[in-house]
Amino acid sequence: MNNMKAYRVSYSILLGLAVGDALGVPVEFMSRETLRQNPVKGMQGFGTHSQPAGTWSDDTALSLCLAENIANGFNIHALADSFVKWKKTGYWSAHGQVFDIGNTTAKAISKLEMGCDPGLAGGSTANENGNGSLMRIAPLAPYLLYMGETERYKIIQQVSSLTHAHIRSVTACIIYVEFLRLIILGFDQYKAWSFICTAMPIKLKQWGVPDDELNHFSRLFNSDLTQIPEDEIQSDGYVVHTLEASFWCLFTTYGYDATVLKAVNLGSDTDTTAAVTGAIAGMVYSGEEIPPQWRESLARKKDILRLINRMELKLCD
Repeated sequence: MNNMKAYRVSYSILLGLAVGDALGVPVEFMSRETLRQNPVKGMQGFGTHSQPAGTWSDDTALSLCLAENIANGFNIHALADSFVKWKKTGYWSAHGQVFDIGNTTAKAISKLEMGCDPGLAGGSTANENGNGSLMRIAPLAPYLLYMGETERYKIIQQVSSLTHAHIRSVTACIIYVEFLRLIILGFDQYKAWSFICTAMPIKLKQWGVPDDELNHFSRLFNSDLTQIPEDEIQSDGYVVHTLEASFWCLFTTYGYDATVLKAVNLGSDTDTTAAVTGAIAGMVYSGEEIPPQWRESLARKKDILRLINRMELKLCD
């Protein structure tokens, strides 16, 4: 990957994610009906978490930990350490402290803090399939770009399993990263999605995902997303719902701003739905399409841009 492409990809994914996250933070947990009556139209502050405009949450913080880890030379133990540092000290948080953390993520990082092996820390039961690993997995896409399929899946599983080790969460992360990877390789969103829907069920089954788990993704693979009404799209914290909602927003809207605002205004887990949507929308439409006033309002924007520069250099090695 040349320098210009590496920078554009890193910029589009990380800024796309962070802006989506920040748009959703002030209205997290608000109902869809409330947001229909008073929709989010731009960057705003305070609200749910009483944070200033441009503040992003755990979604972005842990994604930046991963991006930094990639820039330093990917190492799962160092990544685990940075997650612990984030939880304890606010490392890579927007304003120096953690104000939003999911139960499964908190439990897993506490295990890591006590010395648990990174491969054993993540929640592994069916009721621990929140979106806490999907929300932070996007930076892997450019890093894994030219690796073989088995190696890609293995690394995605490692990174997800720091907090979410159940095969359903891992599968959601694989689908998401593989879509991003195809966009980076030059597929348009429709060809990339066609490949995901036709090839991924076979590849995942060959990799060892059982049929009863693949069934949880059947609507995603087999439905025309554009024909699913909004009332049938759920935007809670369940990983499959977040994945569905994000791709639904992408394929029923045009442009970065409209896509992420649609994600935010679905309500409930607004920051994560918009962060996950924001990374793919940033990549599909380019980070330069993110409204300048949204980019400029981001907390720690200069730090994020410096990290993007470091990630660019690593991707060009």
